Formats: sequence, C-alpha cells, structure tokens
Amino acid sequence: MPSTLARASCLKVVATLLVAAWAWTGHEAWASPADPPATDPVLQLLQDRGFVSKESAAEGSLLVRQVRDVASDLVLAAMNFLGVPYKRGGSSADEGFDCSGFTRHIFEMSLGLVLPRRVDDQASASGLVRIRRDELRPGDLVFFNTLRRTFSHVGIYIGDGKFIHAPRTGSEIRIEDMRQAYWDRRFTGARRAESTSPATQGMQAVQALQSMQGATPGPEKAERRAQPPR
Repeated sequence: MPSTLARASCLKVVATLLVAAWAWTGHEAWASPADPPATDPVLQLLQDRGFVSKESAAEGSLLVRQVRDVASDLVLAAMNFLGVPYKRGGSSADEGFDCSGFTRHIFEMSLGLVLPRRVDDQASASGLVRIRRDELRPGDLVFFNTLRRTFSHVGIYIGDGKFIHAPRTGSEIRIEDMRQAYWDRRFTGARRAESTSPATQGMQAVQALQSMQGATPGPEKAERRAQPPR
C-alpha cells in the first residue's frame, strides 16, 4: 500500500495535470478524434429532426463531436426544443419561446443559472464572462444586433459555427450558421457561464481531489482518533 505522503503527492500531480490540460487545450483536445458512431445520441437527434441526413452524417461529425464532448448537457437540452414555435414573451415549451425566454429557460434548467428576461440584460448579467468570437465553445451565449440595438437577439452556440435560437414570429426554434452574411455582420458579442469555463472546471477538479486527500487521515491523526479520551 502506498504511504499517505506518496498518495498526497500523486493527487497533487493529477490536480496539476488537470488544470494544465484545461488551460492549454480549452477541453477540445479531450474529444475523441474518431467520428462518432451512427448510434451517437446527438447524431441520432439531428437525424431524427432532419438536420443531418444519414448519407451526410460524416460531414456533420465535427459538429456532433463538439456538441457531445463540450457542454453537452446544456446543448442537448436546447436541441430537444427544436421545432417549438416562436412566441413573443414566451418562456415555456407549452406556449412557445422568444429568443431570451429560450436561453433563460435552458440556462436555468441545465446550469441552475437564472438569467435576466431581456436580451440586453443577459449580455451584462452576473455569472457570465465576456469571450471573443474565436474563443467560442458549445454552450456559450451569442448576441446579435437585429433591431438597431447592440444586444437585441440571443442564441446558444452549439459548435462548428452554428447556433440554436428562437428567431421570430411565425418561425420555430432552429439551428443556423453564424457565418451566413446576415448573422456574421450582426454579431455583437458572446458570453460564457463561469461554471462552464475551463478554469472553473479545472479548479473544481482540484478542489475535489483536495477534498479526497483531506478525507483520508494521516497516520498520526488516525492514531490520535483511536486513543480513548483521558
């Protein structure tokens, strides 16, 4: 059996490696390089909703891999609402969603983070950090100027340059490409929940490891606990 000192040293090394890996790779290097199998739940969902055909599944492998491996719970939760009608002021699947009602619902349901109701307020909400466009990861909020206001529309980035959102009256929740001219020139910023950032998740891993280390008493503490009170 390894000594307590050796075990503690091992935990510290693992914790250091976790933080270094998250900081260096941004978590994307943890994704499997292989294409997802046909039974992948994200790929199956996309196929069922008609966004990826079986014939072109390989072409969507990058998107599928990113959705599966990064912020998968949040993104999958959002994709489950594909096809729900747009409703101005709506905030539930039963009545429909508008853009900010949709993002608010998904973030509260997936992360327990209650966002403000208005788009411009979400852009400045506490618990969110600003990120550049080239830093986008699945699960980030993306903002657009569609009504001559800097922050007048919001959606959720799902990877491969695409985002999911509730567009406008008469439409339904759908996936679109941010690189399309309309969205590209109207993009105004992005935000990330602090709880999903690599640094935060890395520190959570460190804290978990430290907690495990602290839960195992050293030989002296164990000996003291075994002695009856005098």
